Amino acid sequence: MSGGVVTLFLCGDVMLGRGVDQILAHPGDPELREGYVADARSYVELAEAVSGPIPAPVDPGWPWGEALRVLERCAPDARIVNLETAVTRSDEFAPGKAVHYRMHPDNLAALTVARPDVCVLANNHVLDFGRPGLEETLDVLAGAGLRTAGAGRTADEAHAPTAVPVGSGRRVLVLALGALSSGIPPDWAATADRPGVAYVGELSAAAAASAVQRLRKARRPGDIVVLSVHWGSNWGYLVPREQRHVAHALIDGGADLVHGHSSHHPRPVEVYRDRLILYGCGDFIDDYEGISGYEEYRDDLRLGYVVSLDADTGRLAGLRMFPLRARRMRLEYAGEEDRAWLRTTLDRISRGVGIDVEADGTLSLVSGPERR
Repeated sequence: MSGGVVTLFLCGDVMLGRGVDQILAHPGDPELREGYVADARSYVELAEAVSGPIPAPVDPGWPWGEALRVLERCAPDARIVNLETAVTRSDEFAPGKAVHYRMHPDNLAALTVARPDVCVLANNHVLDFGRPGLEETLDVLAGAGLRTAGAGRTADEAHAPTAVPVGSGRRVLVLALGALSSGIPPDWAATADRPGVAYVGELSAAAAASAVQRLRKARRPGDIVVLSVHWGSNWGYLVPREQRHVAHALIDGGADLVHGHSSHHPRPVEVYRDRLILYGCGDFIDDYEGISGYEEYRDDLRLGYVVSLDADTGRLAGLRMFPLRARRMRLEYAGEEDRAWLRTTLDRISRGVGIDVEADGTLSLVSGPERR
């Protein structure tokens, strides 16, 4: 923390399983139970078919690529990612799921290389290999000193906020929720005696009030509060009314930032009561390269969000977005045309804010009618 500002790095889905796991030093069992693909190595072949050979085994930092330079350049006070991968050896494929993601625990360096301060687990893939897979994931992450939010061995643990010290006695509190609308099966909900996720069946005023009650109970003077929510469909720019209502209720209740994810591409940015709402951060790391369909959304383009907040009030002080592109299962800097496409798209779909391209190629938020 410097100059009275707390800086956060946030991104959407970090999926280090399946094809990504297969190019790392310790690939797990490649078996899949998908309708058209039975071997995770097929996703590596798809990526190589469109982008060229991948020099497997790759080093742990390969999937992050230039994102690691972004992190070093920005030096955020806290790094928050949505880890959409079970870290497990379990072969207990969750029934009724079309897709299952897992990374072998021996490949954990592919996560720790980015030094995340909080791994959000309230999503629709963390139990892809059953509760044994979730429990192993929790154990592996804890053993590496990584904080988690949104999943646990009990409901209290899953819903509990995670605190990140950011100097001068200040903390960033992260609470995480996973909604039915993102594809989380209802029976994945954590209970008093069953591991699972911090599950929300309906995005409603009651769900928001429950989260607000937890944050108020845990909050101390000077805390910055982030509500991280896995919600909504994979594709499209329309933000459902219930998401907006819940996001606004969370801000009204004391949250300083809403970190939304689940969509495969970035969704609108909003500034409400001088607080930032990211409705969908988009994918960040995955093995989707070479999969056809929905090309109009350019899901090969990724954004890392660097948010500056006033340390005393939690109000938004600035937002910079770093455009990246997935190629050969590695993040590289996006080119000028890609940056322009992202800027135009975000500017068009976001309410009350504008997006500019800076001289260094980053995107930034500029004041809109609601902020003047």
